[in-house]
Amino acid sequence: MGRDTTAVKKHHAQRSEPSSSNPYIYLLVKIYRFLARRAACPFNKVVLHRLMMSRTNLPPMTLSRIVLNMKGKEGKTCVVVGTVTDDTRLAEVPKLRVAALRFTETARARILKAGGEVLTLDQLAMTAPKGSNTVLLRGKRSARTVYKYFGAPGVPGSHARPRISSKTQTGRKHERGRGRRASKAFKVKA
Repeated sequence: MGRDTTAVKKHHAQRSEPSSSNPYIYLLVKIYRFLARRAACPFNKVVLHRLMMSRTNLPPMTLSRIVLNMKGKEGKTCVVVGTVTDDTRLAEVPKLRVAALRFTETARARILKAGGEVLTLDQLAMTAPKGSNTVLLRGKRSARTVYKYFGAPGVPGSHARPRISSKTQTGRKHERGRGRRASKAFKVKA
């Protein structure tokens, strides 16, 4: 008789319920769990998986990104499991059909003004239960400010932002001393 060492290493890290306590998301999980089981297609499984993700893994997506990705895909529905935000740099919004978890007020208004359609994910489940004629998109995770600090600041070729106590410490002396200038002991060549 010995210890079962194989079972110790088995780690099932997939979520079985959403991290959010929002009842609307719980209902969506119920719908897409049913669809993933009964309507055998990868689309529903992916949407279900994304509904259970944490907020940092559900980055927002701007209208300009959606317009860029939907070029040449007219007549298809854009699906974003996350927030759709407005982009003031975008001059004209074409006619779009977008389904998402939530929309900012201005993004919703601009899509509707262009003659487009705004859907919730439960409405999408009714119209396209197998995800037919849809384009599944997601925002850029590394757009969060935290990512700017990842890495080693000061190392040649690194663009990592240094963690300094205040925004005012960006002058001549701060983070520009030893190793950065020949006049201060040495200069590291990139």
